[in-house]
Amino acid sequence: MIIVCGEALVDLVPTGAENTWRAVPGGGPANTAVAVARLGTPARLLCRLSRDGFGRRLRDHLTESGVDLSLAVEADEPATLAVVDVDEHGSADFRFYLERTADWQWTPGELPATLPPGTRALHVGSVASVVQPGADVLRSWAADHRDEVTVVYDVNVRPAALPGREPYLEKVEAWLRTAHVVKASEEDLRWLHPERAPLDTARAWLAEHDLDLVLVTRGAAGAVALPRDGSPAEADGVPVRVVDTVGAGDAFTGAFLHATADRGMALPDALRYAVLAAALTCTREGAAPPSRAEVDARF
Repeated sequence: MIIVCGEALVDLVPTGAENTWRAVPGGGPANTAVAVARLGTPARLLCRLSRDGFGRRLRDHLTESGVDLSLAVEADEPATLAVVDVDEHGSADFRFYLERTADWQWTPGELPATLPPGTRALHVGSVASVVQPGADVLRSWAADHRDEVTVVYDVNVRPAALPGREPYLEKVEAWLRTAHVVKASEEDLRWLHPERAPLDTARAWLAEHDLDLVLVTRGAAGAVALPRDGSPAEADGVPVRVVDTVGAGDAFTGAFLHATADRGMALPDALRYAVLAAALTCTREGAAPPSRAEVDARF
């Protein structure tokens, strides 16, 4: 079982009609939990779900996707909204409405003191890892459990969530001291450290923070895995017709967790599996990760 911790929010996505948006379930951790569940690995999402209409829609979506919500907190605050802008190449940009919304109001008492039996990994990431007051609460909780389970951190930089490179980098560095495995895109690494090449930053993180593994996604070029012990692995990109890239990184992470924690794949195979899952996600609108049957049929 994989525990995924973080936000479940609503993406407002342009429909193509003038001044019209469509509300769809989103949030990096929620998308990751859906990806894990659709691939057949049990996934529990530790999140704060609003009692409002958007929150109920999120709950229905997650449950229908097979995500276990037994650890989710019912919150009085409203659901978080993200306005998505998709360019002509399918790349997405996000603007957030975060003020006093449900996803960031964690208190220590809302987090489980013990992890459920059979937990293989604890995944935390995206906006929930940097937005206060909840970010530090989540990090302290994850640090308390890092000797029991593999902690996986998805950097997933969203500059609009915490303006300013230095404050953002400070939060990321704290998570690098907590995690065992870190996943970041080349864009994440380039934004955080514009003074050096993305893979040089990944190698520095691996050495400076005693990480077990750093995963770097490279968009259409595939991905690279840098382990502390052993040789690096690379996976080429999978050519597809891109509709949009929303949720592709989350599908990658979910597929990698499924491939390693549940199916015991070796690192090169798990990396190829994750790249394929991300590519298939790009062929459809919105964050819609593929099923196990869809990925296995192409693997």
